[in-house]
Amino acid sequence: MNGITRREALRAGAAALAAPALVERANAQSAFDWRRFRGERIEVTVQLSPRGQFLQQNNKEFEDLTGIRVGLEVVPEQQHRQKIIVEYASGRPSFDVTEISLHVNKRQVGKARWNTDIKALLDDPALTAPDFDFADYGEGMVTYATQADGRLDSCPAGADYFILYYNKELFAAKNVEVPKTWDEMYEAAKRLADPSKQVYGHVGRGLKNANVVLWSSYLLGTSQRDMIDANRQLITDTPDAVWAGETYKKFLRDVSPPGSIGFNWNECQTTFMQGRAAMWVDGIGFAAPLEDARRSRVAGKVGYAVVPRGPGSHHCALFGAGYAIPEASRRKGPAWFYIQWALGKANQLKWLTSGAGVPARSSPFRNEEAIGQSHFPRDFFQTLEASARIARAGLPEIVPVTQFRDVIGTALTNTISGADVAAELKRATAEFRPILEQSERET
Repeated sequence: MNGITRREALRAGAAALAAPALVERANAQSAFDWRRFRGERIEVTVQLSPRGQFLQQNNKEFEDLTGIRVGLEVVPEQQHRQKIIVEYASGRPSFDVTEISLHVNKRQVGKARWNTDIKALLDDPALTAPDFDFADYGEGMVTYATQADGRLDSCPAGADYFILYYNKELFAAKNVEVPKTWDEMYEAAKRLADPSKQVYGHVGRGLKNANVVLWSSYLLGTSQRDMIDANRQLITDTPDAVWAGETYKKFLRDVSPPGSIGFNWNECQTTFMQGRAAMWVDGIGFAAPLEDARRSRVAGKVGYAVVPRGPGSHHCALFGAGYAIPEASRRKGPAWFYIQWALGKANQLKWLTSGAGVPARSSPFRNEEAIGQSHFPRDFFQTLEASARIARAGLPEIVPVTQFRDVIGTALTNTISGADVAAELKRATAEFRPILEQSERET
């Protein structure tokens, strides 16, 4: 490292972050000035999450660095999505920066051209800090944040990969290997179950809407992988889609707790946290509560692995968020400064090591000292790196995402009660197809 140790580099970065004046001096010879917009005020709205709470806790740091005042609003996820769409549609959004759920709203905001293309901001040396290093962002997340017409209308913020959580203690007690395929996982779940002790081999989302992302995790292991074709036609009743539905059905019916038909992620988390499930496939963001010894009986006993391979390919579901600037904002400059600070290297590293979220940047995964000091085990970070290489979008990029999840999710829920998978998916596909076609015709 040219004579500089990782420890020295880390300390230097921390010192710069702690003293905004040092950052100003470091950029004194460039066209960029963190204090350029001092005295201005911006409004920021993000979702309630560990990332949103992180921004709340560190808001003064940005204000001290830039002299920009920030009105920061943190709103529960579903309410936030509804709020921003209503405000965008009004033409007068109250915010200058917002979090966008790419897996839900990407196409909707893209078709309406509600957000600023940040490429011009990135190319302006007076507006982009020389150490922002956009090349540090992972290619997958940049692609995810880019619209079909090439506009980069949000800055990649965080990725959410579906991974396999497993209970190391239960696995060791029965000498079971970590499964590499979905078939192996099903057989392992049967071996690990002990219903007399209320221990089950698997737990997963059964509730309609919430369950679609588990089904799509299975579909990503087939040769199909997508839910709409190149002509933007719905293909959710193909043989591969039916296989994914059959896999979903057998996991939820055969090796999951009674009542799973009503489980969302929170019921799954509670079940796994109490040591009553051997395996759980869901988003990486649940690692933090699982490792919290004050709340979790399995803290220190959680194993992390990439999702199993399917019969046709090996991919994990990817969901993600970006931070965007409304085209209607009159404070794009200070808004862009906020995004650079919020999603800079230092803060993205803190996201990773604190368990607040998975950064869209690549450099945090290479910071060995910070990773070594984290309370998360090494297989957590290894799983993140491996998942990044096999990640694909876990939902189709369409406008009526919520309706899609409702319709397909209802079909999946019906199968848990015993309904035929092929018939349910055929019915749901026929029901949703005109909804999708209508949304594609609308401008």
